[in-house]
Amino acid sequence: MTTQPALIADEGGLCRLRLLIGYDGTDFSGWATQPGRRTVCETVEQTLSTVLRAPIRLTVAGRTDAGVHASGQVAHCDVPVASLQARSIDGDPSRLVRRLAKMLPDDVRVKRIDAVSADFDARFSALARTYEYRLTDALWGAEPTLARSTADWTRSLDVDLMNQASAALVGLHDFAAFCRRREGATTIRELQRFSWLRDGDVLVGTVVADAFCWSMVRSLVGAVASVGDGRRSVQWCTDLLDERERSASVPVAQARGLSLMHVAYPPAEEWAARSEATRDRRDASDLECEAPRSE
Repeated sequence: MTTQPALIADEGGLCRLRLLIGYDGTDFSGWATQPGRRTVCETVEQTLSTVLRAPIRLTVAGRTDAGVHASGQVAHCDVPVASLQARSIDGDPSRLVRRLAKMLPDDVRVKRIDAVSADFDARFSALARTYEYRLTDALWGAEPTLARSTADWTRSLDVDLMNQASAALVGLHDFAAFCRRREGATTIRELQRFSWLRDGDVLVGTVVADAFCWSMVRSLVGAVASVGDGRRSVQWCTDLLDERERSASVPVAQARGLSLMHVAYPPAEEWAARSEATRDRRDASDLECEAPRSE
């Protein structure tokens, strides 16, 4: 009796794989492939294509921008079953993890690979994305060993004021004031959680939403940090929700402090329904977490 997991294939002999990916975004021009630039997507796709000897194209939960990191990015791809039955993989997609670790650069890793049904869509099946933002107000800036993932703020920050401002933004709103405009894209989002904790000189923010529009997370951080350093009021932050265009008064926080931590999905039996509902609700919108290009 074989102990290998059964492959889930469609009639065309393809198996859908779900990948959990982590990366340090410092030296990447974001997730999405761009001519002449080093990107996470192209790096992983090329390596997978080499290992499997088949062209691989990834669909991702959220296209992070240049300098943004991830420990819980999710993507899917469709792979010929024949490719998984060869090259010491023996039909077990999890064996690809070690193979990829030997070939990928140090700043990106595929941490898990599972065979899933064709109902799974990394982008449209997702319920929510969780980001973390690390920010320091230390006079001397970020700790050198953490500087690639910690942004700095030049003024002292009051974490209680930041939490008041963040709480005022939670809910279903039009976040146009916080988003860079994209033609045909909605700026209505459900911000499910936005809170801060202080750990010494570092403030750690958690931001959760069904999806994010271009530049939204870093703009939210910039706005509440402006309240936290005393330059703006909580009411100013709340009033931004009434605006219908990108606000020039909202600063965009540094990319290096932002990391995609987790993408939540429903149970497998609900993947198809979730994908359909998401497509119907946001048919003409951009549902990516960040822009498909670098800022």
